[in-house]
Amino acid sequence: MQPAEINLPIDPTFDFRSEVPAGRDPDSWSPTLRSYHRLLWSKPLPDGRTFDLTEEGKPGGYFLRHDSALGTFRLTSDTITHRYLRTAVAKQIPAAALPTDIGYTIASALVFPGTRVDGKQTINQARGTHPRIRDRFDLTLECIRRHYQEEDNPLRAVLTRYSSFFELFVDFDGYVDFFLLHDVIGDDGKIAYWHHFDNFTTPPVPNDVDAYLAYRRHTSDFIRARNKRIADATPGIPS
Repeated sequence: MQPAEINLPIDPTFDFRSEVPAGRDPDSWSPTLRSYHRLLWSKPLPDGRTFDLTEEGKPGGYFLRHDSALGTFRLTSDTITHRYLRTAVAKQIPAAALPTDIGYTIASALVFPGTRVDGKQTINQARGTHPRIRDRFDLTLECIRRHYQEEDNPLRAVLTRYSSFFELFVDFDGYVDFFLLHDVIGDDGKIAYWHHFDNFTTPPVPNDVDAYLAYRRHTSDFIRARNKRIADATPGIPS
């Protein structure tokens, strides 16, 4: 399937699922998603050095590569918002009552190092399977914040394995600024959690209808806000 024609260098409304075969993961199959990541994240790092990325891989295995004095990094895309439609609580809600599916747009995607270290899990794999994270990006971001502060967190081992990647951004503020993640940060400078949080002791997936619907509202608000932030930040990118 061919990418749909777009009028903007970064079209925040484009749903990457529309250009991949049914049932395939856009993170590894969408050429537009890979191109968007390259356009967005090929830019100066906080210390002024440029983080140039090249598009590599074949359909089903798309990735981005950086190779310079900074190091060699193989980055893969992953979704950072999840609807948890297969959970028991979601199945309690009539389809007509569920929030609108905004689609898999660029605001819902981020890149992480995709090469295994010593045969162990990548960040994407670890955050998806850890019982205290369950793919929640707000919780992942709290782990990253604690990593920069050298504080304990559920993803400490895997984040430490990829410390050379996080060192590129100097500190947590640099990481947030680089990847335009401000819309997960509250006015107080702390993580604006999408569901009740108590130091990783609360269930990561909402287990009652009201909490689930509130979680969905929060993630939808995040997607809309980050889409706008990305569009505002990239008006001059050449297509």
